[in-house]
Amino acid sequence: MSSDYLAEYRKKLRNPAEAIAVIRNGETLVHGIGLTEPPALLGALADRLRAGELTGIKVYSFNPYLTAAKTYLAIDLIDCVEAYSWFVSQASRGQSAVGLVQFIPSYLHQVPRLIEEHLDLDTVVTTVSSMDNAGYFSFGVCNGFISPAARRSKRLIVESNPTMPRVFGDNMIHVSEVDMVVENHDPILEMPAAKPRPEDATIGKLIADIVPEEATLQLGIGSLPNALCPFLKDRSNLGIHTELFGPGMADLIRCGAANGSRKTLHPWRHVFSVSYGTRDTFDLMHDNPSIECYPSSYVMDPGIIARNDRMVAVNSILEVDLTGQCNAESIDGVQYSGTGGQLDFVRGAYASKGGMSIMAFYSTAKEGQISRVVPRLEEGATVTTPRMDVHYLATEYGLVDLKQKSVRERALAIISVAHPKFRDRLLREAEAMRLL
Repeated sequence: MSSDYLAEYRKKLRNPAEAIAVIRNGETLVHGIGLTEPPALLGALADRLRAGELTGIKVYSFNPYLTAAKTYLAIDLIDCVEAYSWFVSQASRGQSAVGLVQFIPSYLHQVPRLIEEHLDLDTVVTTVSSMDNAGYFSFGVCNGFISPAARRSKRLIVESNPTMPRVFGDNMIHVSEVDMVVENHDPILEMPAAKPRPEDATIGKLIADIVPEEATLQLGIGSLPNALCPFLKDRSNLGIHTELFGPGMADLIRCGAANGSRKTLHPWRHVFSVSYGTRDTFDLMHDNPSIECYPSSYVMDPGIIARNDRMVAVNSILEVDLTGQCNAESIDGVQYSGTGGQLDFVRGAYASKGGMSIMAFYSTAKEGQISRVVPRLEEGATVTTPRMDVHYLATEYGLVDLKQKSVRERALAIISVAHPKFRDRLLREAEAMRLL
């Protein structure tokens, strides 16, 4: 390692309390996404808030995870922080429902622009990998909006952790661009894949049947998109261009099904913006030149997505109505998650040569008591993907293509993938709505 870079690193080295001490009342802070939330720095922030040394700060996040929940989102601190989120998570769902965490509707690919044009951003804090010999840190397993935010902010404080994978792409920051460094040697958090349900295998097989050889994949959040991966291991030359990189995709790389050799954009490279997983996924990513992480403004730009021939986007939804409108983010009128990059990939995939998008969902909720196919979305429900954009729908009862179908044909197609016990009622509702 260059002695100059090492000297600069040591000059900027602080303990967490010293680093957070520079933040003043009323300032605006953005922190890393998910597994890059910096525990030492956010812990020190919570300590200052509890001590009454800091008030009125604004904290912006996306899908806040466990570290956020245990620190500044702790219920005893909520009066000290104005918390905002571009995506509602399990950690913030309760607070968001009562207005303690304020949800900002947004497409993830636009968040870097929102930061640039609308935030007077004082501080960015995030976990990074250890510094390399050239003086660079990697933003690791999650970029999203952090790399552009880091260069936009007045102050960048990084939490260097040797267990954070060094991931390439537009995902590096030089020590000269950093204001302060904090070291943390505790293993970074893991985020295992959700436990599969019995229906996942059925839905995964249905979707796999229409995925062509040499397809480029995007898989959304949840167990359903990830359930597709085991049924693609017999394919050749798959590619990856995805918002979310998870364990299923790592398995496709390990078994050789995904090598990116036929990609029309970034051939031989697996491109993502945010990831989750456990140590084995991180080990695959670390110092791997075939895996590249970019900000959401690039990965989720529909025009960029469309440059991948045979782009296949698989996302999950909560419900669909008989016209084809899909809700992936609200339940009973309450914000449950967010839009993320779903619509970006739906539109980008369909615009690609030979591309397609698939919305996967279970036919029922609450142990079969409620149909996820509904006559109309209820008042207050969010239309995440408009009916004109929906391509395929898949449940454990089948897979249907809605493109070029009349309102009558699409209503019948949607009812065909509903749970059988709800189909008669849905047919009557369709008649009452004059769809049939």
